[in-house]
Amino acid sequence: VMSSSSSSSLEMEIFQYIDAHQNDFIQDLKKWVAVESDSVQPHLRKEVMRMMELAADRLTALGASVNLVNLGTHQLPDGQVLPLPSVILGELGKDPQNPTVCFYGHVDVQPAKKEDGWNTDPYTLTEIDGNLYGRGATDNKGPVLAWINAVETVRALKLPMPVNFKFVIEGMEEAGSLGLEKLLEEENQSFFSDVDYIVISDNLWLSNRKPALTYGSRGNACFFVEVECGNKDLHSGTFGGIIHEPLLDLIALLDSLVDSTGLIQIPGIYDSVAALTEEERKLYESIEFDLEEHRNNCGVKKFLYGTKEEILLHLWRYPSLSIHGIEGAFHEPGIKTVIPAKVIGKFSIRQVPHMDLSVVKKQVVEHLEGVFSKRNSPNKLKVSMPLCAKPWLADVNDLLYKAGRRAIKTVFGEDPDFIRDGSTIPVARMFQTVTQKSVMMLPIGAANDGEHSQNEKISRHNYIEGTKLFAVFFLEISKLH
Repeated sequence: VMSSSSSSSLEMEIFQYIDAHQNDFIQDLKKWVAVESDSVQPHLRKEVMRMMELAADRLTALGASVNLVNLGTHQLPDGQVLPLPSVILGELGKDPQNPTVCFYGHVDVQPAKKEDGWNTDPYTLTEIDGNLYGRGATDNKGPVLAWINAVETVRALKLPMPVNFKFVIEGMEEAGSLGLEKLLEEENQSFFSDVDYIVISDNLWLSNRKPALTYGSRGNACFFVEVECGNKDLHSGTFGGIIHEPLLDLIALLDSLVDSTGLIQIPGIYDSVAALTEEERKLYESIEFDLEEHRNNCGVKKFLYGTKEEILLHLWRYPSLSIHGIEGAFHEPGIKTVIPAKVIGKFSIRQVPHMDLSVVKKQVVEHLEGVFSKRNSPNKLKVSMPLCAKPWLADVNDLLYKAGRRAIKTVFGEDPDFIRDGSTIPVARMFQTVTQKSVMMLPIGAANDGEHSQNEKISRHNYIEGTKLFAVFFLEISKLH
């Protein structure tokens, strides 16, 4: 184990190298952002493939051995068959004395066009006031490169390798990570057998300024509730007043789900929600979160809750139910006096530990059938759950989080906020379920980076300090072993 003075001089050496090479690192990001690796639009699939090759080359240049795994093809709804981008499995270092850290990231991006409201060309990395604007800058090309830059720094300084590195880099994350889970299952006994830790850097801080470590996310269960009376739409002048209208049934069903305070009205839904511990409640006190700023960002007058703690608890660790829309109802401008024959209501429940998806489904179905039967309607009711993803939760006292916390303290001079995510992060859950290894989300992007939106950016500060963070994190992990 290194003495603290030698480890701090090592850190100084690392910081100096990264500062001296920051413009090279930004040039690298510029090259990557220039590739339109949009995995959502079929005509850009070739660009995603090209991006995978570029990433593979960059790892090979580090001295890593790289396997570009072919995942075959997939079929689009219109029948078109497209090749899936290969997934990179890379490794560098095989010292049995060292822990092995596996990094996951993706190099595909969301669609972007200048005319969507970008101030600059989305595929030309442009620096304005210390921010690097471009599609993929924060989600996820910047963080993937920051990790690679950090490994390169350790190599360039000829330091002893603190850990063995493995890389999983994909090109289909924005389109649902097709084929990834199957690959993880196939490689679990081989590629992942000697992995100790998995680190994902594909999310953001909660604050624009204060670093964070993410230890959980909510799952999601999506529901369709379908009410049908006949096989054709009817005229309200001819039939209004003498039939049971499906849309009236559906609105009553949807209205029975949540009350005006946001409480879900489905019996039993809160029964298995994990109890809030004192230790966990404490994590919420020090979190930097500006309620007013958050309110202004989303343009609403008032939240359901008045304190930071209540807001975050209800975003992260309690379930919520949202109604998303009604298919089959008339929604264009103007008036059309139609009685739709079949309507489908769509809603979803963000679920949390320790809710069980099959139990949630049963509770939803029983509740809706109960409400429906009281209406004595002759219409047909059908409830289904077409899509679901489980929540993810890590242990903040795990070694991985200790190392992350210490590295953040060293680089940023303060302890991180321990945060959860209100949305669903399927990949964290997928890695944890398949490999049973400990998984941490270590974000380097700030809250206002605008991933998926116009003018996406990462600040020069976050990109370069994020590179330092990853390099120091390697040292911290090796110290804890």
